[in-house]
Amino acid sequence: MLQFHISKKKFATVFLMLIFAGTAVNAQKVKRTQPVWWFGESAAANFNFYRGTTQILNNDKTVPAAFHKGSGVKPYLSLLTEYRPNKVWGGMLNVAYDNRGGKFDGVMAPCNCAADLSTNISYLTVEPSLRLAPFANAFYIFAGPTLSFNLSKAFTYTQEKQTDIRGDWSDIHKTVFSGQAGAGIDIPVSARTSPTQMTISPFVSFLTDFGHEPRSVESWSFYTVRAGLALKFGTSRKSIPARAIAEPTTTSPIVEEKEVQFSVRAPKVVPLSRQVKETFPLINSVFFNQESTEIPARYILLNQNQAVSFHEAQLQDAQPDNLNNGRSARQLAVYHNILNIIGDRMRSNPQSTINLIGASDKNPAEGKIMAANVKQYLVSAFGIDGSRISINGRDKPSVSSEQPGAKKELALLQEEDRRVDIISTSSELLMQVGGTNLPFLKPVEMNSTEADPLDSYVLFNTDGATQSLKSWSVDVTDENGNVQQYGPYTQDQAAVSGKMILGNKQQGNYKIMMLGETKNGDSVKKESSVSLMKTDDPKQEGLRYSILFNFDQSKSIASYQNFLTDIVTPLIPEDGMVIIHGHTDIIGDEAYNHTLSQERATAAQQVIEQALAKAGTKGVKFQSYGFGEDAGTAPFENTIPEERFYNRTVIIDIIPAK
Repeated sequence: MLQFHISKKKFATVFLMLIFAGTAVNAQKVKRTQPVWWFGESAAANFNFYRGTTQILNNDKTVPAAFHKGSGVKPYLSLLTEYRPNKVWGGMLNVAYDNRGGKFDGVMAPCNCAADLSTNISYLTVEPSLRLAPFANAFYIFAGPTLSFNLSKAFTYTQEKQTDIRGDWSDIHKTVFSGQAGAGIDIPVSARTSPTQMTISPFVSFLTDFGHEPRSVESWSFYTVRAGLALKFGTSRKSIPARAIAEPTTTSPIVEEKEVQFSVRAPKVVPLSRQVKETFPLINSVFFNQESTEIPARYILLNQNQAVSFHEAQLQDAQPDNLNNGRSARQLAVYHNILNIIGDRMRSNPQSTINLIGASDKNPAEGKIMAANVKQYLVSAFGIDGSRISINGRDKPSVSSEQPGAKKELALLQEEDRRVDIISTSSELLMQVGGTNLPFLKPVEMNSTEADPLDSYVLFNTDGATQSLKSWSVDVTDENGNVQQYGPYTQDQAAVSGKMILGNKQQGNYKIMMLGETKNGDSVKKESSVSLMKTDDPKQEGLRYSILFNFDQSKSIASYQNFLTDIVTPLIPEDGMVIIHGHTDIIGDEAYNHTLSQERATAAQQVIEQALAKAGTKGVKFQSYGFGEDAGTAPFENTIPEERFYNRTVIIDIIPAK
């Protein structure tokens, strides 16, 4: 048993050394695209240890003294395959020649003669394993079963003054089922630019004797500590070029290919938060769940006593309990009070009237029931005279999300068309954000603190990426050589929060490298640099306006011309900044949605620029973005219809000059 404890100690020592080495490799912050599939071979030394007792060698030979312990070093050779779908877990398979030979400790025969017994027992072994990289770096551990098929069962018995006896063990198991566990480290030896990655991987493993009794007689068993080296090859789908060593001397892009140009636009200072006074448009619809005519529970419904004390102004500074969803939580909390807002407005304006039009696919009668339930709430909770509210039912809304001939994502479109629209000609309820033909209700004014505002983002522009690149990513390296990687991206623009890049730092200088792959398989590399610094000015207040679009409506900025010219533009101060960002929902093609959002943002900027020039307002800076359906910058989620409606938007932020 002393040998067993010593081997465990050595195994633990090597195991800890591999952990340390894997951590050291990871500390280099070397980023390279990793193949999913790896193939190769390994060679190792099996340190075999025998336990139990054997004396009957075969049917022809039983030795005079029993052998109990032994050890030996024999070769192990394998062909291997690894599957690594991500940086943490994967699978391994080794098919190996596995020699478990060794020599038993010598004994004294009854004739007072020294006797020895050795064996060259070997197997064809299949070893499937679960591969786990617990620190998402080069160090990994593995464990799994072993299935062994006997190849050789030879032994040699020697005794003083006798002829050596060579033969085969009897009663050998043809197959043996056992288990193993081990650890290794992948050390890259190929260039980052090489499409074929190669690693040298030292490893150790422990193969238990549980289940590994080679014979069906006696009690002989063996366990093994294995130490070796694997050579692995994998081909990446995407190759990432090496970093340039030279420091960029300017923030101007280094143009390497005519069709792709890279530039970085970063804020001089990164604002952590800003007080925002927002004019929030109200969608004039209540969306209903499938197979139900009841007002959904997500809408805030009040009893009579609560309705008496409700006033729209209460929503101006109110904050929802859960702001984990960022901006959307605040705005949805306001929108889901839409029936209470309508009730308060009608109560304050006794001459106002509304028409509720319920739409249910191919079932106008059900749509009318939905409208009647909305009416019943306004009458019972807010005491609105029922004669001021008319109801109708339709199979489709007057402006339907589902277009004629539509075939894709019909479930989402039909979900949006199951609703009650609130229509009115009373100016007290309307005061639309936009032209008189738009159905949106009078907006709600609200005050809030915006964390991580959009002008704190670093914008990466890769002009021509959509046409020329399969994908591209960005490496951001600080003064200490620490690397942050963002991507992959497929559109021309990407934005990353400056606060995220800085982390806990107050300021920092960064080297920016764009790494891409063309559609022809060539590598593209561009460089730039930025300097960032945090700031927090709680007194600075911005203004925000939003304009909304119906599904796939790309040319409706014209209907907002008067609103942008007469309402928004006069609020823009000289030397101020206007940030315009367009968004879409997730319905439709991603590339189309990106273009659509950019068209909307650009058109809004053009209208405002013309109005500013006419008014003589000078020094205004613009930032215009089209984010499409990008989830990282979308104002809302896309799980319910109202969120998708609010994502079809152009948001205009007005920031005064400092």
